[in-house]
Amino acid sequence: MLSILLPTDFSENSMNAVKYALEFFKHQKVDFFFMHAYQNDFYNHEELASREVFDDILEKVKNQSQKSLENLLETVKKMTSNSRFTFHAISAYNTLVDEANLIADSKKIDLIVMGTKGKSDERHIIFGSHTFQVLKYVKCPVLAIPSNYTNTQPKHILFPTDYLIPYKHRELKLLCDLAVSNKSIIDVLYISKSDKLSLRQEDNQAFIKETICKTKIVFHIEHSKKITETIQNYIKTHAIDMLVMVNTQHSFLEDMLFPSNIDIVSVDLKIPLLALQNATR
Repeated sequence: MLSILLPTDFSENSMNAVKYALEFFKHQKVDFFFMHAYQNDFYNHEELASREVFDDILEKVKNQSQKSLENLLETVKKMTSNSRFTFHAISAYNTLVDEANLIADSKKIDLIVMGTKGKSDERHIIFGSHTFQVLKYVKCPVLAIPSNYTNTQPKHILFPTDYLIPYKHRELKLLCDLAVSNKSIIDVLYISKSDKLSLRQEDNQAFIKETICKTKIVFHIEHSKKITETIQNYIKTHAIDMLVMVNTQHSFLEDMLFPSNIDIVSVDLKIPLLALQNATR
């Protein structure tokens, strides 16, 4: 059984991620945890003008969060009658990142599924601030779904790597399971100016070959120093419909998504991103 966390702000984008998850995992047994962390909603509440109304506004925001989650679950249950699914609602006075980490640990979450944007939905920003925070600080794999994206059967997955990261069985098993269920082809892309691998890179490449199984895997080399541009071009020219990257310090993903100004994103991503967190929870 999979345990999947679905953070929500009740926006259209988060609802699209919910629909995506329900369809994507329809053949698997899944525990879905719908979570709303309302600390920011409380502090940004227009009626919170003084400490005298602190408790009243907090109770109001709490009740609204719980009611919105109840309504969401009612909607979801009308959308699917899948007997393989079970649903849980978690409303918490906490930040999104802290609550997501708590739930990831306590419920043994395998994957977080969320929209790339939330309520703000600013067109010039590829990832909203909440998605950035989860990608960067929550130690759990994250599947980020672009606004209005509906293709739940990825047939061609791109996995860029420099072969410098010691991958984990659990991470690659998740990738393997997702690929096998959709009969996907995985392109493992090495981007470098050199064809020659170090001993460490050879060992990590061998680990990938031995661990990812039961699906077609193709190993490619692209000669370039422009990581972002190379990945962008590869996605366009090979009809890639899911990008998979490992998120760790100094990784391709960190370099691409977390520049000094997170509002300037160098990847115009229009397909789902599966970020595998290379860290021990």
